[in-house]
Amino acid sequence: MKLLVTGGSGFLGRYVLAEAARRGHACVALARSPGAARTVAERGATPLAGDLGDDAALAGLLAGAGCDALVNLASLGFGHAQGIVRAAVRAGLGRAVFISTTAVTTTLPARSRAVRLAAEDEISGSSLSWTILRPTMIYGGPGDRNLSRLLALLAGLKRRSAPLLLPVPGGGRQLQQPVHAADLAGAVLTAAERPLAAGSRYDVAGPEPLTFADVLRASADAVGGRLALVPVPLAPVIAATRAYQRISRNPRIRVEQWQRLAEDKAFPIDDAVRDLDYAPRPFRAGIRAEAAALGLTPGRPTRSRPLTSQPPHAEKPC
Repeated sequence: MKLLVTGGSGFLGRYVLAEAARRGHACVALARSPGAARTVAERGATPLAGDLGDDAALAGLLAGAGCDALVNLASLGFGHAQGIVRAAVRAGLGRAVFISTTAVTTTLPARSRAVRLAAEDEISGSSLSWTILRPTMIYGGPGDRNLSRLLALLAGLKRRSAPLLLPVPGGGRQLQQPVHAADLAGAVLTAAERPLAAGSRYDVAGPEPLTFADVLRASADAVGGRLALVPVPLAPVIAATRAYQRISRNPRIRVEQWQRLAEDKAFPIDDAVRDLDYAPRPFRAGIRAEAAALGLTPGRPTRSRPLTSQPPHAEKPC
């Protein structure tokens, strides 16, 4: 199969292009800059110069690529869905897989929630043979925006003689279900290959929900660190963050991130298991592999980098 991939130069794109090559698929990857073109070429895809924001040119680009299916890894949170869908229809790309996010289920008034839901409606209302995958928080290696930062922070402090005292707003009882990028990539490619997945939405998460405290402890274990979690009330943390946002031009942390942290993010994956042969790895195995990929396992030198202690990002799944 020949695939037209958007977002191939991003974090998830690295895994999807590698898995596509392993399965024998050829990939053409849209690239809006010379740097992105170099990245996708290094990952084995043929770069196609273009911009998702250029509706007028997009249909011609997609049609000229001669692909069998669209794999849209680019975020649906930027308002490009209508143009992508219409261009794919005009280009005759009947089969299409789109990455959304479980963040659309939040009860909070998240800024991009309405945009993403409108994008899903645009996709599901089209004539495309579509599939939408909604991953949870994605992890797995450098650039995952979430757990790689936490691992580096924990590894940098592991030489302490005493356990690191880590304040945990809300006590860490909230449920998380991170998904490894390689497992998600497998689901993406299987969805593209299987007609029976057309017309369906799938939640794609880890094998079981974990408390946030368990995620922190497993991450510390992966780098040989020791943690002592100190529960703190969430309300004063939110109040302090709100005040910080008022005085900061470019806040490194926002109230919404703490509020999202307080929500349970656990999702059944039965449909993906049944239709996509989805078999995600346990979190402890995945986070140990990520620590190894980052060079942060016990006994190896710790890479130093500027870090901030932030809760996992609520959005940006790809």
